[in-house]
Amino acid sequence: MKIYVQTVLMKARLKMNKKEARKTRIKASQNSQKSELPARRRTANQSKRLCLRFNPTAWAKLLYFRDKSDNEVGGFGITGPDDLLFVQDFVTVKQQVTCVSVKFDDEAVANFFEDQVDLGRRPEQFARIWCHSHPGMSPEPSMIDEDTFVRVFGNCQWSVMLIVAEDNKTYAKLRFNVGPGGQVLIPVGVDYSCEFEPSNRRVWAAEYEANVATEPVTNISASQDSFDQDEFGGTALPYDILDEFEEMGLAERQAVLDELAVRSEFWDEEGVL
Repeated sequence: MKIYVQTVLMKARLKMNKKEARKTRIKASQNSQKSELPARRRTANQSKRLCLRFNPTAWAKLLYFRDKSDNEVGGFGITGPDDLLFVQDFVTVKQQVTCVSVKFDDEAVANFFEDQVDLGRRPEQFARIWCHSHPGMSPEPSMIDEDTFVRVFGNCQWSVMLIVAEDNKTYAKLRFNVGPGGQVLIPVGVDYSCEFEPSNRRVWAAEYEANVATEPVTNISASQDSFDQDEFGGTALPYDILDEFEEMGLAERQAVLDELAVRSEFWDEEGVL
């Protein structure tokens, strides 16, 4: 009888121990999942902050301007006050463009800044994200692009240079000019989680016609203009190279552009934007 009672008690204890162990495992698993959630949220938020995001309409407008011709085109990304890496609109100013350059009109830039301030926007909402297109398949910046980014935006606390190529490849560099300074490449994405308006091709076409003028090859000069005491200038190519350039394929064109960007003897002066 004694042995039977001991056996029953032992089985009962084993059963209770299994239940307690199961409860302990479940509780530990729940605690582990809870501890992981904040880390996942932080990771998602961090990636969101370090990504240049576009409203779908703004992105569509940028691509529309890029595809209107075989030339470069430039403008500024407009953001809200609370999310300075979320572009809500792409806006152009009067500019002279070629297949290798963009030259902003000084007065147009000044008027653009004045209009944006009148709308209640701060400079970091309209004058920190410089966008332009490349007619080739490479979004990599030329030496002139890099020089422009440093010279024109070097006094800003932060700025972004975005380049979009014909095949939608992008290059975005976020540069900091405070403290020790630094720069980092960031991804580019289209954020469909927000409200956005439909495309308006009629208005976009009117803006393109009003602001973007193709500079004739024979009139390309190396004269420089000023922009807030910094320089925005055009670029000039020897005419024999231009004739050959027109007959090249896209890959050959990009190779020539990359070589020209690092060989200063081809330029009277370095051009900007």
